[in-house]
Amino acid sequence: MEKHRCGWCVGDDLYEAYHDNEWGTPLRDEDLLFEFLVLETFQAGLSWITILKKRENFRVAFDNFDYKRIAAYKEDKIQSLLQDAGIIRNKLKVRGTVTNARQFMEIQKEYGSFSKYLWDYVNNTPIQNHRNDYKECPANTPLSDKISKDLKKRGFKFVGSTIIYAFMQAIGMVNDHDVNCFRYEMVQE
Repeated sequence: MEKHRCGWCVGDDLYEAYHDNEWGTPLRDEDLLFEFLVLETFQAGLSWITILKKRENFRVAFDNFDYKRIAAYKEDKIQSLLQDAGIIRNKLKVRGTVTNARQFMEIQKEYGSFSKYLWDYVNNTPIQNHRNDYKECPANTPLSDKISKDLKKRGFKFVGSTIIYAFMQAIGMVNDHDVNCFRYEMVQE
């Protein structure tokens, strides 16, 4: 018997694997949080499947999403990334990723971890939405507006409210799986 999945991923093996194994699962690991933040940054204006298809290229190009190494990138590394056809070669997004790595570590210093900073917004408990169809999901919410505004104030780049809401969905801060999706109950904490 086939599993019922959220409609946005059905029909593409890569999408389905991402949906089944990652999307919406509450995530608190610093390295993975940064990886998702980088991927959401590059997704801005593009389809998520484009990013998923290039994910391994991003992993290689950005030193396994090691934010400490990325924060130390010099101009020669940035220029080499801008020549890498395996990733999205957007100058502002590449430079923004370096900036975001530095700001990520500033938040770690202030809060003890980026995870603590982020999850404090939801009292460490994912928001459980009750959607019948992924098309009911908003592009942003007052909470994503609030987080976006604070991140921008701290110097982060490419963290608009829509990007932050997608990030919140991906890392399980909000459960936006369809209520009849097999993952809906699985990702609740």
